[in-house]
Amino acid sequence: MKAAVVVFPGSNCDRDAARALSRLTGQKPLMIWHEETELPVLDLIVLPGGFSYGDYLRTGAMAARAPVMREVVAQAQKGVHVLGICNGFQILCESGLLPGVLIRNTGLKFVCRPVRLKVENTQTAFTGKYEEEQVITVPVAHGDGNYFAAPDVLAALEDKGRVVFRYVDNPNGSLNDIAGLMNEAGNVLGMMPHPERADDPAYHRQDGQLLFESLRSAL
Repeated sequence: MKAAVVVFPGSNCDRDAARALSRLTGQKPLMIWHEETELPVLDLIVLPGGFSYGDYLRTGAMAARAPVMREVVAQAQKGVHVLGICNGFQILCESGLLPGVLIRNTGLKFVCRPVRLKVENTQTAFTGKYEEEQVITVPVAHGDGNYFAAPDVLAALEDKGRVVFRYVDNPNGSLNDIAGLMNEAGNVLGMMPHPERADDPAYHRQDGQLLFESLRSAL
């Protein structure tokens, strides 16, 4: 599996994502700087968590217009798999690869703790190793994780099975308890929780490991 992690100014989970990929694939992913305008042939692109461009304007808004994102969008439209984690999810929404937007948490506070998620869709490259409706525990760390979309968008997401992860105990006010969703083609996933922080016994939790194992198996 040929993977790459995009690095923006302010990314702080890029090395975590790279370590998770290296551990499960035996290969170090490419680290792609935000100013790059071309990408090699890849199976997976990861947009990591962090505070790209200092979260100025809106979270993910500036990163979505970085030079590299034109190529990420083009590759996604060709079927390359893209995983956006936390700030990466925000960037996917701001770039138009996923619908909706992530806004300020309803409590107006930064939330950093493990949360329980229900796996809603196991028929994806990202979740094939999970069981349907399996409840897992994965950390979150965000101040703008409140997923919002128009009623017709929400209805379409639900009707087409595009909600992949749902909060059991909603920490941020996201509509329909949405913690992660995919595009209509099924090759782009955005999620606020951090699976790369739950994939190793040293972290005392491993529920995120199955996401990376699912990708390894599928790709």
